[in-house]
Amino acid sequence: MRDFKNLKRVVVKVGSSSLVNKDLSINKQILVSLMSSFKNLQDKGIDPLLVTSGAVALGMHELNLDKKPKEISLKQACAAIGQAKLMEYYNKVAEIYDLKLGQILLSHDDFSVRKRMLHLTDTLDSMFKHHIIPVINENDALAIDEIKVGDNDTLSALIAPVVNADLLILFSDIDGLFDKNPKIYNDAKLITEVSEINDSIINMAGDKTSNVGTGGMNTKIDAALIATKASVDMIICNSNMISKLEDIVNGNLIGTYFKKSTDSISSRDHWLIFRTKSQGAIVLDDGACLKLSSDKKVSILPKGIVSVKDEFLKGSIIEVLDKNDNIIAKGITNYSSSEIELIKGKNSDEIKSLFNENRKKEVIHANDLVVFKDGYYGRVIK
Repeated sequence: MRDFKNLKRVVVKVGSSSLVNKDLSINKQILVSLMSSFKNLQDKGIDPLLVTSGAVALGMHELNLDKKPKEISLKQACAAIGQAKLMEYYNKVAEIYDLKLGQILLSHDDFSVRKRMLHLTDTLDSMFKHHIIPVINENDALAIDEIKVGDNDTLSALIAPVVNADLLILFSDIDGLFDKNPKIYNDAKLITEVSEINDSIINMAGDKTSNVGTGGMNTKIDAALIATKASVDMIICNSNMISKLEDIVNGNLIGTYFKKSTDSISSRDHWLIFRTKSQGAIVLDDGACLKLSSDKKVSILPKGIVSVKDEFLKGSIIEVLDKNDNIIAKGITNYSSSEIELIKGKNSDEIKSLFNENRKKEVIHANDLVVFKDGYYGRVIK
């Protein structure tokens, strides 16, 4: 048995391949199992939150399309049509169990802009207070590359710490994480528990996606990293286990269990690493990189900067790179890209003469900087 005592909030993600049939029509039995399970959770005093895929697939069904359109505008039209149908189906089933649902469509900016994220937290807390189940999806009808989360595995992992969830459950068309591809190797073994996401775990993940889904095992490993670093437990299991949702939260050995990290990071560092999108980057010399790799908390000064990438404003979130373009840190800059071009390589005293006003000597202050001690962070934020 797994120890999930005192659960208060659970985030459940259901993928497109689970929600729709092969002909892209809705799988009504999955919806019935889901709402029935949510009702039981609410009766036990547990707040469920649903992250749902399926909008684009249902839109394709409505428009009689047999594969994802390549044209972005048509794909977004499918999302708009399908999202309306998806909520219609959910609400019909929810009424059977006297459940109230509320829809929220998000983009990455809702996490990246801290003020918007805090408002999102307040909204969701109010919904829980009034026993309303949030139904969340990415706003695919309007999403562009600059603001896309990209997949709902990641979206569910980003939302989990926003609502202070105790457990994240990813329901998909797979039983969990295997030591090798079970579709190829008959002797593949299910990994029942993962206590640390390391090279071995990374190498077990594939990168294939389904005809209707956007995620593969890689996105689920990324989700596990995001969630566990925020002290949220996570489980990957097959959607045929949705009817066993109560058993899962009771600790039964179903799927692959990713234990929350024993060295979880602060909420601010988690926000900087996983929930923000970088607007540009600076490249440091070897000496500055060495200082950052020390255990001491240090700021980034103009002297150690050798070049600037992309254009950004003061107050932007930027990446810090070494000369090989490896991401070694991320932070909030006190200078714009054009200003950094002017002061890079200079001593702190030299930059005073370049500005009419008093400016901070640090390009990124230590308090606004998170250094990547774990190389896997780069897989998530790139």
